[in-house]
Amino acid sequence: MHHRLRHTLTVASFMAPATVGIVVFFVYPLLSAVYFSFTKFDLLTTPEWVGLRNYRHMFADSFLNTAVLNTLWFVVFMVPARMLGGLGSALLLTKFKKSTGLYRTIFYLPSLAPPVAATLAMVYLLKPGVGPVNTTLAHLGIQGPLWFNSPDWSKPSLVLLAVWSCGDMMVLYLAALLDAPTAQLEAAALDGANAWQRFRHVTLPHIRPVVVFTAVIGVITTLQYFTQAAVAASAASGQATTGAGISSTFGYPEGSTFTYPLWLYVVGFRYGALGYANALAVVLFVVAFAVSLLLLRRTINPETAS
Repeated sequence: MHHRLRHTLTVASFMAPATVGIVVFFVYPLLSAVYFSFTKFDLLTTPEWVGLRNYRHMFADSFLNTAVLNTLWFVVFMVPARMLGGLGSALLLTKFKKSTGLYRTIFYLPSLAPPVAATLAMVYLLKPGVGPVNTTLAHLGIQGPLWFNSPDWSKPSLVLLAVWSCGDMMVLYLAALLDAPTAQLEAAALDGANAWQRFRHVTLPHIRPVVVFTAVIGVITTLQYFTQAAVAASAASGQATTGAGISSTFGYPEGSTFTYPLWLYVVGFRYGALGYANALAVVLFVVAFAVSLLLLRRTINPETAS
């Protein structure tokens, strides 16, 4: 009994730093956000309990509707685009026989660029009229779009930026592909399976856990899409600063890049409605958690999803 207690205390002592960190930096902020979401709160006065008023207000919030639709668009198009970009890059790298380290570095480097710097660079490259991309297209006799200055092209432009920096997903897929069962691939080839059939029936089931992981991480990250959308709107509108008043450029052009986290930021730090902002944050957490569970359940254990 004494030995078991000593063992338990030893394990608890090793777990204590992580446990304290989780409680202080995750559990407490989460519980605080839930509490403040039921209050009228502005940091200057005592929180006033208002019950479900903040949550009911969401159904009449027109700005929230725009933000939700834009965020869903990014989830539907950006997440698969980054996954396909990472997987395609990894498949390409497995074909190189020489200088593989150099090519892997080249493909991975864009993901190391700071989001603000990468976004500003992409806005410059795609700048209408004088940007290198549209200038090159003009020499080829092609009229380039307005990119970040067009409500029809602003979101696809951000998807291009996301695909360009998909090196983080690429290294995960590359590690899984390099560990693919060579014997099974060779046996399938001897049986007459073509490249697509070998990938579908041998390689894809092997890398399935990585596909699920990148999908979950991609959805969670995209639901919190903030920096690139804010910087792109600011730079494209001609106000490339991060000082006071940047929120006036959010969503440029015509609200096409206005995401859920941007509206949460505006509500909390421009209008000072921190109670409503906490309610938005709680809903975002619940949606991200539910989507993650759904993806894990339907992809890892598809037989239990029916």
